[in-house]
Amino acid sequence: MIFWVIDLMATDMDLGQLRYFNKIVEHRSFTRAAKDCSVSQPALSQQIAKLEKELGQPLFERQGRTIRMTPAGQVLQNHAQKILQLVEDAKRQITDDGQSGQICISATPTIAPYFFPELLNGVTSQFPKADFSLVETNSDSLIQLCLKGDLDVGVLAISPLVKQSANYLSFETLLEEELLLAIPAQHPLCRKSRIHLKDLALDNFLMLPANHSLTSTLDNFFHRKKFHPGSITRVQQLATLQSMITSGYGVSLVPKMAARDDSNKIVYRSLSGDQPRREIALCWNSKRYQSELLSNFLKALIEFAGNQFSSADTAPVEPLVNAKV
Repeated sequence: MIFWVIDLMATDMDLGQLRYFNKIVEHRSFTRAAKDCSVSQPALSQQIAKLEKELGQPLFERQGRTIRMTPAGQVLQNHAQKILQLVEDAKRQITDDGQSGQICISATPTIAPYFFPELLNGVTSQFPKADFSLVETNSDSLIQLCLKGDLDVGVLAISPLVKQSANYLSFETLLEEELLLAIPAQHPLCRKSRIHLKDLALDNFLMLPANHSLTSTLDNFFHRKKFHPGSITRVQQLATLQSMITSGYGVSLVPKMAARDDSNKIVYRSLSGDQPRREIALCWNSKRYQSELLSNFLKALIEFAGNQFSSADTAPVEPLVNAKV
């Protein structure tokens, strides 16, 4: 890595050219890369041509509107990302005072609407000099953003699917949360003092898409309990799922933090016996420089989660510091 940085300084290659190159690789398009970089396409193409001339090798093969990297481009990609990350980390370390700077935090859709409002009031106010960006995205995108270094910290539910795709990230558990049974207020089971999973065998189960982390958690729970729903209807969003329950269309199991209904048309109950739960954790790329600001923010976030969700059913668990999954 040191030699690559020295080589970069000894040539006409500059960081701007490397950033343009990375954007083309990311978008697989000169047009989209130019738009992302806020430059004209001819200007971007000219810089890439200069870079190719300096290296004496073509970096891209252009076939109509389709481009792909040459072997030389693949080699440059591996080192360019590391060089740019080193430069960015150096800038952050030089300007780091523990209070000012930028932090980009993301959460998944079944966490963000219920977690971010309290987060803004309870944690970010402790860092008045810092600028925060909040992003809501799915688990797969969140993990990729962390790996690329475009995201400082993510909040997501850990599931087998997440663990399989999250190599090289660090995790720290925030809390475990019960999944509550959500049934229409007019459902006959509302009259029962205890509801077992087997009581729902004939109901239509509302669930999120098959690749969703919450669905993976429920699938594992159903498999462990040898439970098979009578029928399943899949929807894209948790809010849609809850709206369908209010209309009496089906039942579901939803995170406790999302168990809200101002219309009083949904009844939320704990299942009797073994209860489904999900584990919510922070994730970040530990290979990147961790600023004092980010370190302080993570500590405050962990403390906030312990205080905010410290009931019997949604309780903090022993943290897994820098655990690899």
